[in-house]
Amino acid sequence: MGAVEGFYQRVDDGRFAATEYTRGPWDPGSQHAGPPAALLGRAVEERPGGRTDMRVARITYEILRPVPIGALEITTSVLRAGRSTEVVEAALTPEGAAAPVMLARALRIRVAEEAVPAVVPGPGLPSPGEVARTPFFPVPWDVGYHTAMETRFTEGAFVELGPGTCWMRMKVPLVAGEEARALDRVLVAADSGNGIGSVMDFRRFVFVNGDLTVHLHRHPVGEWVCVEAATSVDAAGIGLADARLHDEKGPIGRSAQSLFVAPR
Repeated sequence: MGAVEGFYQRVDDGRFAATEYTRGPWDPGSQHAGPPAALLGRAVEERPGGRTDMRVARITYEILRPVPIGALEITTSVLRAGRSTEVVEAALTPEGAAAPVMLARALRIRVAEEAVPAVVPGPGLPSPGEVARTPFFPVPWDVGYHTAMETRFTEGAFVELGPGTCWMRMKVPLVAGEEARALDRVLVAADSGNGIGSVMDFRRFVFVNGDLTVHLHRHPVGEWVCVEAATSVDAAGIGLADARLHDEKGPIGRSAQSLFVAPR
């Protein structure tokens, strides 16, 4: 890896510089949506005056434009503050731009230890230690998101069409010099669902997501996140990538992406 060990460098509160590890597979100047999604999720959790007794239960992203690799600013605001729930919005704007390129709106719910009986299934997938590393599909540059993430498929592969199940682990922290958080790990991985469960040949078709929604019923633990994804596409060119999310203890939630699908 390079000299900067992280997807981002923190400049100061609310300002970050993207590193080459954020680079996506399609444009050398644009980020994969996973890292900026995680950065916005962290901003929701870190916002000044934020309550420590609440947790993100759902976060929805609007990907308005490709996120450039460069200097970024994040701002947050509270849209609703209640006793048991709150809604927080975060916006990501490139330095010098007039408008955000990515928005996040998060529902946070108050939590309490052992407040109710837990009703969740246990592990239902092979663990990441039981499967071999799986390479990304060919990417025309040496460093990017594809080199900053470790991937291990239990079903399918990036180069196979159909449903796929892939364990993912960050090789570098979200922010250089700062410990990776549980929410970082989930949100960095969740935007890969449409690639993991692809039903279209990427050499012949584009299938771009303009949004991402992640629901979490349980706080994730450990370094690994599994994305169990399947995609449906209508002949009109609208698709949906739907994924179950897991950690090594079992299911933690779901993610969904609306897709624009068209011939290249």
